[in-house]
This record gives sequence, structure tokens and C-alpha cells, in this order.
Amino acid sequence: MKRLRIVGIGPGGADQVTVEAVTALREVDVFLVPAKQRGVDDLVALRAELLARHTDGGTRLVEVADPPRDRSPADYGRAVADWHEARAEAWEAALAAVDEEVAGFLVWGDPALYDSTLRVVERILDRGRLSFEYDVVPGVSAVSLLAARHRIVLHDVGEPVTVTTGRRLLETVASGVRSLVVMLDGSLTCRELDGDAWDVWWGANLGTSDEALVTGPLGDVLPKILARRADARAARGWVMDTYLLRRR
Repeated sequence: MKRLRIVGIGPGGADQVTVEAVTALREVDVFLVPAKQRGVDDLVALRAELLARHTDGGTRLVEVADPPRDRSPADYGRAVADWHEARAEAWEAALAAVDEEVAGFLVWGDPALYDSTLRVVERILDRGRLSFEYDVVPGVSAVSLLAARHRIVLHDVGEPVTVTTGRRLLETVASGVRSLVVMLDGSLTCRELDGDAWDVWWGANLGTSDEALVTGPLGDVLPKILARRADARAARGWVMDTYLLRRR
């Protein structure tokens, strides 16, 4: 392998792939796909469907077993670093076995926003066993698709918007932030907020046939979000949701 292409493919829908990304997909000889093996292997099938839609279907797809990750670690930073290192070892071995000249990774959303691919690739190069050039093709993020689906601007005029995770939500709210987008919130931490103080724009599995949208005062629509979230998870075995909170 001489070149690696890291391609953002959007939140899950084939129509969210950019023209630049389609061009990149057609230049790749083999794609490495993480197989999480925890009830979300449908994500591998979705990648295969995307390639069938936008390429001639002849590109090889190689599944790489994704290392397990501690979801409730005492030291979050250390746990993530260990997971990145384990991923680097697995991906390095897979890349070393590739005979084709151009390999690729298909990254959900955008590679620059809450995704580990770029960090893992840099770890592989730092290890010094492999040498290759790589480039990054940006993708439509769940954040931008959420705003488009709800027909909203993420921030008020002249004001900032904070993008954070469920793990950091409560401390971010305590800092006085007015508008914030929350990603990677498996526990739906907004349930712990004052429902009368916030409006919410929520979306799950954006861009897929199981897309779900809910908006309104947080306290009023939270039961509906929980129900739609459960439906989305039941439909595919997984749910990826993102939401905007704005303080009243």
C-alpha cells in the first residue's frame, strides 16, 4: 500500500455523501472496515451498501475486529489512549497485509468531529513500521444534518454554539452556555436538566430510513424522544442520536 484515503461518508445515508467523497471512493482499491461485534455489525452492511451505490461494486472490503473498549473507566483519558493504541495495532496489521496500492477508511460523519481515525492513523505512522501518504475527505456531519432537518441555525445572532458530549454535558451547562450540541450521549444525559429551562431539537439515525426527529420544550417532549430512540434502536440494533439544546 502506498496511499491511504480517509473518507467522510456522512451520518448514514447514501445521499449525504459528497461528490468529492464519491470520487475518492472510486479511487480506492480496498477498504478497511472496523467490525465492532457488539450488536452493531449492521454498520458494516451499510458501508457495503454505500459502496454498491457509488462505485462499480468491485472494491474489496476487509473487516477488522475492533478492540473492546471500557465504557465506564475510572480514568477516561487513559482508557481512550489504550483503545487508540489497540486500534493502531489492529489496523497496522491489516494495512500491512494489503496488496493493493490505495487503501481507505470510511468514516461516519466527518473525520474531524468526534472520530478517532486520524489519531489512530498518526499512531500507526509514529510506530514507524509502515510508511504511506494519506489524505482526508470531509463529510457531512450529524450536526449539520440535524440543523438542516429541523431548518434551524445552531446559534443565535452573533452568539457561539458549543459542541460537546453527553459525558461533559452537565459541566458545560453549569458554565452558562446558552446553545449547545450534544453528541455521543448514550445515556441521554439531558434527562437530568430542568425541562422547563431548555428547548431541544433531537435527531436519531439521521439520513437513514429509520431517521427520527423531535423538537419542543425539553420537559414536554422528553418522553417522545425516549420512545423514538427505543424504536430507532429496535429497527437496526443501534441508535446514533444528536441534539441541540438552547436555554430559554
